[in-house]
Amino acid sequence: MPWIAPVVGGILSIGGGIFGASQASSQNEEAKRNYEEQKKLAQKQADIANDYQRRAFAAEKKDYFSAREFQYDTAKRQWQYDTELQDYSFLQRTKEFRKSAENYVQQRTFNTIAGQMAYESQQASFNELMASQAFESQGNLIENLNLRGKAALRQAGGSRAKGLQSTIGEEGRNAAIMAASLRGAAQEFERGLREASLQEYAANLAAMNNLMISPERLPEIPVPLLGPERTFVEPAEVLPGAVPTPQYQSVAMPLISGILSGASGIAGAWDFKTGKWK
Repeated sequence: MPWIAPVVGGILSIGGGIFGASQASSQNEEAKRNYEEQKKLAQKQADIANDYQRRAFAAEKKDYFSAREFQYDTAKRQWQYDTELQDYSFLQRTKEFRKSAENYVQQRTFNTIAGQMAYESQQASFNELMASQAFESQGNLIENLNLRGKAALRQAGGSRAKGLQSTIGEEGRNAAIMAASLRGAAQEFERGLREASLQEYAANLAAMNNLMISPERLPEIPVPLLGPERTFVEPAEVLPGAVPTPQYQSVAMPLISGILSGASGIAGAWDFKTGKWK
C-alpha cells in the first residue's frame, strides 16, 4: 500500500510542527523568565546604588556640619584664650610701667638729696675756709699791731718811719695773699656747685631714659564668625540598567509548516478523482 508512507510522513510532519511549536513556546517562556530576572536584578542593583548614595550623602552632610561646629567652637576658644593673654600682657606691662615710674620718682628724690648734700658739702668747705681765713687775718692783724708797737718803742725819727713803713708793707702783702686765696676759694666753690648741679642733671636724665613708655592696649582681636554654609546637591537617582528585549520565536510557523508539509504529503497519497488512496 504505497499511500501509507506519504500519510505517515504527513502525520509525522504535522507532529513535528506541533513539537516545534511547543518547543518554540517553551523557549519563549524561558526567554521571558530570563528577561524578567534580568530586570529584577537591574532594579535591585539600582536600589542598592541609590540606598548607598543616600546614606553616603547623609553621612557627608552630618560630618560637614559636625566639623563646621567643631572648628567654630575651636576658633571661639582660641579667641577667648588670645584675648585673655592680651589682657594679661597689658596688665603686666602696666605693672612694669608703674614700678618704673616709682623707681623714677625715687631716683629723682635720691638725686635731689645727693645734690643737696653736695651743695651743703661745698658750702661747709667754703665756710670752713672763710672761717680759717678770718682767723688767720685776725692773727696777722694782732701780730702786725704788736710789731708796730715794738717798732715804735725801739725806733725814733727816720728809723721809726722806715720801720712802720716796712710793717705796713708786710701787712699789705699778707692782705693781698689772703684776698687771692679767698677769690680762688670762691671760684672753687662755684665750680663745685656747677659740677654737683651737672651730676644731678645727668642722674635725672639717666633716670628719665630708664623710665618705661606708658603701655597702650592693642586692638581687640576679631570675634570668629561662621562662614556661609556649603551648598549640597543630592545625588541623582540611579536608574536600572537597560535589559534587551528577548527575541521570541514564532510558535505558529513550525505548526503551520508542519501542517502544510503533512497536508501536502497526505494530499499526494489521495486520489481526488477516484476518492481513494493511491
